[in-house]
Amino acid sequence: MRRAATEVLGPALNRVYTEFDVPDSATDPIQIVRRFSRNDDREVVGFCAGALAFGRVSSVLQSIERLVAVMGDRPADYVRTFDPRRETPRLTDLVHRWIRGRDLVALLWILRQMIDRSGSLERFFVEGDDASTADVGPALDSFSRRALALDVTQAYGRVPARPGVNYFFPRPSAGSACKRLNLFLRWMVRRDALDLGVWSTVSPSRLVVPLDTHIIRLGQCLRLTRYASPGWKMAADITASLRSIDPIDPVKYDFSLCHLGMMNACGFNRPQKDSQCPLRGACRPVVRRPAPSRRPSARR
Repeated sequence: MRRAATEVLGPALNRVYTEFDVPDSATDPIQIVRRFSRNDDREVVGFCAGALAFGRVSSVLQSIERLVAVMGDRPADYVRTFDPRRETPRLTDLVHRWIRGRDLVALLWILRQMIDRSGSLERFFVEGDDASTADVGPALDSFSRRALALDVTQAYGRVPARPGVNYFFPRPSAGSACKRLNLFLRWMVRRDALDLGVWSTVSPSRLVVPLDTHIIRLGQCLRLTRYASPGWKMAADITASLRSIDPIDPVKYDFSLCHLGMMNACGFNRPQKDSQCPLRGACRPVVRRPAPSRRPSARR
């Protein structure tokens, strides 16, 4: 971003961040994670909540609540002793969009194997992280690759060619924006009124923004990215722009920007333009006009 744009946008973003930095400022899955006081429980519930954070908010919250009800008051203990054969009947009817109960059994079985091997999800993640890299992209690649190398036959029996559990472990090297994994990392690594700061070994400065439809729209409207297509490159580009404003904690703006989009306050490519936007004056809410249709030439 140009320095002039940063000088205008920085104060506006910080103002909106402060307004949203309240535990109950908006309905969000992190509110379910926050119910648990122990860090090991927050880590397990946080990963499961992030994994299911796609679709309508009401549906997401309902699915997370159903899974948490199965795990009980001590989710970390539940995962440490998780037995796919014993627990499959309790999870069979839990469906979230295209994710089925067997996929959740496989997810919980993978989480147990991570904890068995490394002691916690944080340690399993850090085993594949190089703190000298600019961001967590390579660590996410390693995390997902090692997760999917773990055995899931006890969950599926005969493992499908493309098991649904794979959806929970995308990789930046394949072009994925890894929205749900980055959301989980934001919850675990950052600490403020919203995020939990459970992890201590990953720097907030290396996080990447969780890229969803709202962040894409705001990112384009605020000229935070030069990319038009969503994916890891766009997520890293938006984060780099935010890092120019706050190099220590660039992803702190994610929650407020996402919920501005959910409130339909952003007028990017809409007739309303910036009339409802708290960032008015710092954005570029252009309205694209459809290309004029060409009249068919007359037959001769």
